[in-house]
Amino acid sequence: MRVDRIDACLPGVLVPRALLARADDFGGSQAADCLAGDLVIRNGRAVGLAASDAAACRMILPRFTEPHVHLDKCHTVGRMQDVGGDLAAAIAAQKADKINWTADDIRGRAARGMRELEAAGCGIVRTHVDWGDDRDPGAVPPAWEIVGELASESAMTVQLAALTDIRRMADAEYARGCARRLAREQGVLGAFVFDQPERDAGLANMFREADRVGLALDFHVDEGLEQGLDGLERIADAALRVGFEGPVVCGHACSLANLPHADVTRIAEKLAQADIAVVMLPQTNLYLQGRTTGTPDRRGITRLHELRAAGVTVALGADNVRDAFCPIGRHDPLHVLGLSVLAAHLDPPLGDHLPMITTNAVTALGLAPRTVDGAAIGDLLVFDATDSSELLCGARPRRLPDALGAFT
Repeated sequence: MRVDRIDACLPGVLVPRALLARADDFGGSQAADCLAGDLVIRNGRAVGLAASDAAACRMILPRFTEPHVHLDKCHTVGRMQDVGGDLAAAIAAQKADKINWTADDIRGRAARGMRELEAAGCGIVRTHVDWGDDRDPGAVPPAWEIVGELASESAMTVQLAALTDIRRMADAEYARGCARRLAREQGVLGAFVFDQPERDAGLANMFREADRVGLALDFHVDEGLEQGLDGLERIADAALRVGFEGPVVCGHACSLANLPHADVTRIAEKLAQADIAVVMLPQTNLYLQGRTTGTPDRRGITRLHELRAAGVTVALGADNVRDAFCPIGRHDPLHVLGLSVLAAHLDPPLGDHLPMITTNAVTALGLAPRTVDGAAIGDLLVFDATDSSELLCGARPRRLPDALGAFT
């Protein structure tokens, strides 16, 4: 690696190998799951690591991608009474709260959520917004317009995904009108898929219309541990049947925990073949799923290890934050990854799991992955951490340009 014409140099850094497109060409010395050295900046981009005598005390990561949040619902739990229970109870409580959803209320809560995401180091966010209360598929919910306005003012790239019931999408005219409206809004077509009898018809309409107008698809699917939930495989079959080439994301997929290994393997292979990404959502699913009259004995999260082993793109998301679906939670991808380490037994080297909140999450949303090598310094974060474990124990991000100011 040439080190002449260095524009800037940040001493004593660690870069996770998993977040480099060409780790063998980046320079530096091996340090557990990272490469260590002085970060060389040329023409405003990270180009490599030079040999260093400085102690490695800071880590460099690309900005995070949050693939699944609900900015229209967040920060509502404080005004709810008797919140708690399973998914159905949460849906009912959140629906009842909509009486409070004035324009100012939505704007204030969603703006707070966006500030939290940006402060946590996010550069790209997909938020779901409830859609479909009106029988007119072209009727845009107030929350969509308000969150869209906030998104247009944000330094982050914010995608909006319409969330409606798959039963609505079984109406071909409704699905066509909704897809056309979302195409004009540059949105994402989404639906909640559970055990509805109309789910196959709805999926067929969604894939056809998304293919027609070039939309990405996003599903809340099999969000439960009830026996017989099979929406994930139905989605994979629908995608393969039409040869859909756009990005498809499936969030939750909790019911995979019910299935024997052979069934999980079959479904995972279909997902990989169809290039469908799965987003695990531990905050909400650990809270809602596996409820009994006593202490839960099931975790309620999807089969992360098996999906990754089959070549499925797996990402992590915050999902609900301080609402009827999860009374706590944080808009913070590092926090969600740390929780996933415990919930899903993600063992060291911990740096190998960072793609689930960076490169994998970006790819799931149909965007080009961002790695450290070659990245513009504005797209990179600095954390005061000496290894990947410390990174996941509460390290807070700084923008790389701000950190460089102390050394140049």
